[in-house]
Amino acid sequence: MVRIGTRTVTFFPPEGAAALVGDFTDWERNPIPLPGPLTLEFPEGAYVEYAFLDAKGRPFPDPDNPEKADNPWWTYPRAVRLPGHRFEAPPEPLLEPKVERHRLGERRFYVAETGDAPKATLVAQDGVAFYRTAGLHKVAQALLEEGHIPPVRLVFVEPIDRNREYRFSEAYEAEFHHLLGEVERTYGPLGELVLVGASLGGLFSLWQAWRHPGRFAKVLALSPALKAHPGGQDAYLDQEWLLERYAEAEALPRVYLEVGLLEWLLGPNRRFAALLADRKAAHAYRERPSGHNWVTWKQALAPGLRYLLGEP
Repeated sequence: MVRIGTRTVTFFPPEGAAALVGDFTDWERNPIPLPGPLTLEFPEGAYVEYAFLDAKGRPFPDPDNPEKADNPWWTYPRAVRLPGHRFEAPPEPLLEPKVERHRLGERRFYVAETGDAPKATLVAQDGVAFYRTAGLHKVAQALLEEGHIPPVRLVFVEPIDRNREYRFSEAYEAEFHHLLGEVERTYGPLGELVLVGASLGGLFSLWQAWRHPGRFAKVLALSPALKAHPGGQDAYLDQEWLLERYAEAEALPRVYLEVGLLEWLLGPNRRFAALLADRKAAHAYRERPSGHNWVTWKQALAPGLRYLLGEP
């Protein structure tokens, strides 16, 4: 059970609950012991996902809260919304673009187009999530219908081993560029390329924009996992290697960057936004009172596409 205040939530542990986890604990990283009721303070209007752990560290949902979290990874998180919470729902199109399924070896990818003669190609890592969970193709279609962005092609690329591939893998980089060549041969010129990614997918997208500034000049990065360096494996303790590369780079992409206030990645994203500001690079940055999840990221799609593809 929970009791919601203006900026606080009091968690009442049910039978069998030994600890509390959520966006605010980095989930499994820093569970909070629960000897009794616990009150935590959150940002105004926050959206908070949480779960309980039993004595063996196994997560289970709050039996007194029926509101399931909007989280495609797990079934056990529950959600609470503090007073003033406002979800900026993505626009809905009149027509839904057709999505075509493809394979390149073991790699699955999906392609959709909004309108005729696409002027740009959006390429999203974690493709199935951006296609099915986020509906990026529908957001792009709605913005086209509203006259906010031009026609675009969308390519949704699904990882096979995302933790390995998205952490500066040159093998995946080569396969990724080969896949883009296959898309161009099948569908025609790619036009302007916009990279899209969340978490590790955002890290890979920013890395590619640094590695290939002449090809990838725009990035929609949602909570990019900037606590990473080649050879590292700890998303909490690794050095922020890519920030150093961006500090030294001659050319920087146009970046739309969003992060949640409840994320462990808040600090690295703030530092990255500050670096872009210090270098006077074209960028937009926003923080939302939520965590490392699709409630945060869905809200970023429309403003991100408007910033990257609309009138400068």
